[in-house]
Amino acid sequence: MLRWGQKAAWTALLMVAVLGVTACGANNTPKEAAATNNTKKTQPSAETTGKAENTTEDNATRKVTDEFGEVEIPVHPKRVVGLYVEDYLKALGVTPVVQWYHPTWGKQDYLHLDVPLFDFSGNLEALLDQDPDLIIVDGGVDKEKYDQYSKIAPTYRLKEAALQDSTEILKAVADVLGIPEKAETVLAEYKQKVEDGKAKLQQAVGKETVAVIRLNVADKTLALFGVKNRFTGVIYKEFGLNPIPMVANMTDYQAIISEEVIPELGADHLIVFPANGTWEDPENQEAYKTLEGPLWKNIPAIKNGKVYKMERSHWQTGAITANSMKLDDLLKYMVK
Repeated sequence: MLRWGQKAAWTALLMVAVLGVTACGANNTPKEAAATNNTKKTQPSAETTGKAENTTEDNATRKVTDEFGEVEIPVHPKRVVGLYVEDYLKALGVTPVVQWYHPTWGKQDYLHLDVPLFDFSGNLEALLDQDPDLIIVDGGVDKEKYDQYSKIAPTYRLKEAALQDSTEILKAVADVLGIPEKAETVLAEYKQKVEDGKAKLQQAVGKETVAVIRLNVADKTLALFGVKNRFTGVIYKEFGLNPIPMVANMTDYQAIISEEVIPELGADHLIVFPANGTWEDPENQEAYKTLEGPLWKNIPAIKNGKVYKMERSHWQTGAITANSMKLDDLLKYMVK
């Protein structure tokens, strides 16, 4: 954007140009003169007519309906904030201006984004420095917080009905960004990858059972993830793996399991990741030793060395890129 002094300079130059046109007007056809006048009227501070047209398009807005009602958003957003939906932005080829971060959880490390972090638990006004023209938020934002974000930039809250389905979220985000065709391309590639990967897993694993456990290091508990879990349910629903009966019958997304339940797991394959940090952290290494205790020794996965230590950030995210990476992990460990 031109500063005031620059605008004044451009005005002076245009005045000189106008005087030149007046002095030589006999050499201009009516059509050329009209073109000159239109340029002066529609673009007093731009260098070319093309830039004036792009500027007009860039400022265009449209109305869409989100979880809380109607919102007016840019037709062509340039500086996008996608709080905890950065995975979808990256899949669509869009780099957000900040990345979601929480002090007790960290960030989605697997995305490898080189942008400033935004502390989701901190002051919302920190976003002002990034000058966003669109903010997209998920179910972690209620109406009160939504209204606060809306004071910073037009804000779209994903609809509740879409939050359990990564495909629907991707479509919604792409539509808000004005690139719905890109979502179709991404989904077609993803579906083909899943189809191919599922066939390989079924050939290698067959009906062998699988369970997913998270080590909650802070409170020294173990969480067993159910088939409806937003993060890991995809390995059963889409990738075709067979859950242990306990997981298949779970109505909750996850359950804290007691020591008495451990011998009943009976999984042929066990997927494990920590709630925070990496496997290099001493506390996570210590927590993993729990699986070496006597209660675990008769579980087939333990006896047969089919316990897989996964990276926690993409295994605790149900987004499209993360799900694709989970499939890569499973093919790496389960398919020989």
